[in-house]
Amino acid sequence: MPRHLLPTTVVGSYPQPEWLVDRAMLSKSVPRTRMHEMWRLPQEHLEEAQDDATIVAIRDMERAGIDIVTDGEIRRESYSNRFATALDGIDIDKPAIIVSRAGHETPVPRVVGKIRRTRPVELRDMEFLRRNTDHAAKITLPGPFTMSQQARNEFYEDDEELAMAFAEAVNAEALDLQQAGADVIQLDEPWVRNNPELAKRYAVKAINRALQGITVPTVVHLCFGYAAVVPGSTKPAGYSFLAELADTSAEQISIEAAQPRLDLGILKDLSSKKIMLGVLDLGDPQIETAETVADRIRQGLKYVAPERLIPAPDCGMKYMPRDVAFGKLKAMCTAAATVRREIS
Repeated sequence: MPRHLLPTTVVGSYPQPEWLVDRAMLSKSVPRTRMHEMWRLPQEHLEEAQDDATIVAIRDMERAGIDIVTDGEIRRESYSNRFATALDGIDIDKPAIIVSRAGHETPVPRVVGKIRRTRPVELRDMEFLRRNTDHAAKITLPGPFTMSQQARNEFYEDDEELAMAFAEAVNAEALDLQQAGADVIQLDEPWVRNNPELAKRYAVKAINRALQGITVPTVVHLCFGYAAVVPGSTKPAGYSFLAELADTSAEQISIEAAQPRLDLGILKDLSSKKIMLGVLDLGDPQIETAETVADRIRQGLKYVAPERLIPAPDCGMKYMPRDVAFGKLKAMCTAAATVRREIS
């Protein structure tokens, strides 16, 4: 793990190349069920192609200067669907359909039996990442509360029981990832702010069960949605479920701050945690200058001590053009180095 102040990292995903995925198809949704048709290569060549694209993502992060890298989530169709649909108890052949208030239909996993993890899902991903970088390495998992909100429950007594079943599965996976060399393990829990009243009942309990026995640094990430899907103008200036995360066993809380112009005063509620602060606006197609990003880091330092601040993008970079993603990461790393010199 990096020892210097303001270590840089990413939230998780990095742009998948056009030769690997149909990006036009991908841009239309954040799939909850599998979307095999988005992959451009036949099954017999897909794993090798994903490996190659993963190496490209790792090298881009290293070249940009990122201290704690990921595998770019290159093998995933979304941040959650690959893990969620690999569990026993999910009917992957007959998904449920939910209809949003706007009338949009979304297929979601249907829970028809006991949720069980019968095999590793991301273990090879972590092993591959560990073999291909000497940087600190982070891997991400969908959080149990979020997965419970993205599924149709047709088996468990209530959503809390479902979330705790997902938590048990996530924990088994996280323990394997730790054994495989993960330096940081992150849970993505964006749905705690979508349904804060329900989250207040049991989200912290589920998160803590998912992280039970993990001894490497852990992160809980929450955001307002991918910039490509949710415009900044529709994002609130504060989180409806944030202070509650102080009660999680996670060492770090990752938040989106640049695009929604977040009031950073709310960080006072998380004085016991390290903060992964989003300082890259992924809704802006322009690459920020290093000075712009440095100012965002300086704003964060008004509320968070330097040893607790970790600069990062707002959210995953999956939907961005690769050259823009790389440029933004490079600007962030330059900015972090500038501010680091100022406070050393």
